[in-house]
Order: sequence, then C-alpha cells, then structure tokens
Amino acid sequence: MIKEMNWGTKLVIGMICFMSFIIVLAIKMINSKSDALVDTDYYEKGLAYDEDYKRKENVKTDDAAPVISITESFILLTFKDKAVGELKLVRNSDKRLDKKISISTDSLHTVKIPLIGIEKGQWRLIISWTTDGKAYLNEQEIIIP
Repeated sequence: MIKEMNWGTKLVIGMICFMSFIIVLAIKMINSKSDALVDTDYYEKGLAYDEDYKRKENVKTDDAAPVISITESFILLTFKDKAVGELKLVRNSDKRLDKKISISTDSLHTVKIPLIGIEKGQWRLIISWTTDGKAYLNEQEIIIP
C-alpha cells in the first residue's frame, strides 16, 4: 500500500527542488565567460565620446559621408575630397573576424577594399578620416553578399 504524503513533506521537497535550482544557476553564472556585449574598454570609450560625437556631427554639417558601394570583389568608398584615415570592419557575431585597414583615397577620391578574407554577412563599417585637417567619423551597417 502506498502511503500518502502530508503537506509538510511536499513543502520540504518543493523547497529542496527550488534551492537546488538556484544553486545550479549560481554555479553556471560563476563559471560562464564574461558577457560579450560589454566592452572591456568602456571607460576609455566614454572619455572619447565627445570627440567622436563632434566628428560625427562634422560629417552631417559638411555632408561628407562617403558613398559605399559593394561589388562581388570590392567595397568601394567614394569621398567628397581627398581623405586619409582608418576603416574598421566589425563583426558583431564574432570579434575575432574584426579588421582594421588604413585608407587613403586615389585621384578620384575613392578607396577599394578587396573582399578577400572577409566573410559574407552583416558588418558594421566604422570609417574615421581627415580631410584638410578636419576629422570625421561615419558608422554604417553593410551586408557582404
């Protein structure tokens, strides 16, 4: 014959299950890697925020945003004037795929970035450059087909 449990026994079993659940979650949290969405250099980025904001505003006021074209083998950037700077290709899903490329325009104010070694998918393109001593910063999402 099966003996029926009283409410006190059920309450203790329920508490033990709940406490075990909380302990397992705490252990899993402690052993997990740091959050990939948090920047390790957030303090330095915070200090440079005003400068970045001013460079982004320069792009708007001077209408200096480069025209971005994507072909099968190149990313083509066309600037208003001669530009020298740096381009960052940031892959949100995998930080190891990020790339930094120095850029300098040719006589037609264009820059060709070969797509060799750049995986297909969504990228964030961060372009920082100077033209005639004035600094600019432009960020844009692109998709490499």
